[in-house]
Amino acid sequence: MFIEICKSKIAHGFVTEAELFYEGSITIDKDLIKAVDIIPGERVDVLNINNGNRFSTYVIEGEAGSGKICLNGPAARLGLVGDQVIILSYGLMEPEEAKDYKAKIIHLDEHNKIKK
Repeated sequence: MFIEICKSKIAHGFVTEAELFYEGSITIDKDLIKAVDIIPGERVDVLNINNGNRFSTYVIEGEAGSGKICLNGPAARLGLVGDQVIILSYGLMEPEEAKDYKAKIIHLDEHNKIKK
């Protein structure tokens, strides 16, 4: 039996753009998704700290070093530029493997750069 656990977390990023007239998804700076092993097309949950919205979508790779976190399509209705978000990805593992697994977690500053 497999269980679903948190694989990675981008903590306290800020929404930099919202593009309503787009098919959907979230665009995230390539450097950020690489740091937590999220791949383009991967499903993520986005938790909006400002308004409490929580939704699932898929990732589009944004320009490296841009700090971009853009809500696209219907997701643009669930957050505003400047809102703070947490982005989570999950993986399926056997319970024994999951016990020792350590999620990849990064914390961002006010410019969506990884805090050291």
